[in-house]
Amino acid sequence: MSYWRENKYLRIGLLVLLVFTLGITIGLGRSQKVSAVPDNVYEDLKGFTDVLGLVQREYVEETKPKDLIYGAIQGMLETLDPHSAFLAPENFKEMQEETKGRFEGVGMEVGVREGVLVCIAPIEDTPAFRAGIQAGDQILKIDGEVTKDMTLLEAVKRLRGSKGSKVTITIMREGFAKPQEFALVRDVIPMRSVRYELMDKYYGYIRLSQFQEKTDSEFEKAVKALEEESKGSLKGLILDLRNDPGGLLDQAVKVTDRFIESGLIVSVEGRREDQKMKFNAHGPGTLPPYPLVVLVNEGSASASEIVAGAIQDHGRGLILGTHTFGKGSVQTIFPLRDGAGLRLTTARYYTPKGRSIQAKGILPDIEVKFLRPQEDKEEVAPKLPSEKDLKGHLIEPGKTPPPEQEKPKKEEEKAKRPPDNQLETALDLLKSWGIFKNLDKGK
Repeated sequence: MSYWRENKYLRIGLLVLLVFTLGITIGLGRSQKVSAVPDNVYEDLKGFTDVLGLVQREYVEETKPKDLIYGAIQGMLETLDPHSAFLAPENFKEMQEETKGRFEGVGMEVGVREGVLVCIAPIEDTPAFRAGIQAGDQILKIDGEVTKDMTLLEAVKRLRGSKGSKVTITIMREGFAKPQEFALVRDVIPMRSVRYELMDKYYGYIRLSQFQEKTDSEFEKAVKALEEESKGSLKGLILDLRNDPGGLLDQAVKVTDRFIESGLIVSVEGRREDQKMKFNAHGPGTLPPYPLVVLVNEGSASASEIVAGAIQDHGRGLILGTHTFGKGSVQTIFPLRDGAGLRLTTARYYTPKGRSIQAKGILPDIEVKFLRPQEDKEEVAPKLPSEKDLKGHLIEPGKTPPPEQEKPKKEEEKAKRPPDNQLETALDLLKSWGIFKNLDKGK
């Protein structure tokens, strides 16, 4: 979430150290303001001070009070949820610097699922992506160290690093007989958010890899480019949110607003009144009512689930793919007085129909599992020649045979695209959109 209320909240953005820790993140400018602690809590804190004093006096080696206090804070936050964390001053400063410029690491979103460190989504054109790391992969070890009791922040710290340095991760996934090691060379992580392509002359394809500051404006440019390339004859749109780990809430809302004519897009519910917010469409949508198919998978999380959930609840398009990750919480960054920071889960978000995505995700309207080339064992029958393929075939009287044309370079490039059964199914649905003309837009 980039802004909650003008001049009240300070946007810090996503924690993208090497990888982007999952979800929507906002920052509050209340760096020096701490709520009053009830008297009974002060009573309980006496036990903590007793332990602190004992450790300083009796521990076998001399300890630094600040290190002990930081460790206690980290332990406290570990009892909450995987996305809440304490950022020591050096980590907090590093986060602020890195969210402004270069990102170096292996390029994958990581999170914790049922106590296990997992890859939520590899980022396109990164070392993790090129090495074949997949959404849902369990990360059992990092450079030989077991991740079982490792915090999410510590895992991120171990995975990130300077360009050219190496890290080995041990992966377990469905289909593996035993864990396998992947040696990765860290690199600069590209911050490309939007790419697009015109398919079969009349159908637009837009891929959103993450929601960044300029995602909405880049999305608008992509639509205009597709309309120009199709010469104003765009017949449908595929919005690909697969392996999109989320990002800035305001960008997700703006993209969704282009499709939705009116009504609620997402609501945010926290404990305090100022944490309860609703984001509505400004309508009418800025896009023509193209038939729409949205692609999702288990790597679609947070902001991308907001987009998919709103489109699904409003009946604006079809959601196709597999069950999404289920990240429905909001993290707030609190700067602390000593230069440290606190990332705390402060709210949940809900779809227009009041559905919580947290730990539930979005179920697609049409479930289509991704078939990797080696898994697709269906034999494709060879294309048999027709009459027009025969040399010297008869043509209609009075007409001349069309000249032999070279295959356009663009078509050759498309032919090289790796098989993608989910994308192909989405395209087929758009081509036969008539069967969805009775889609209830009020749902």
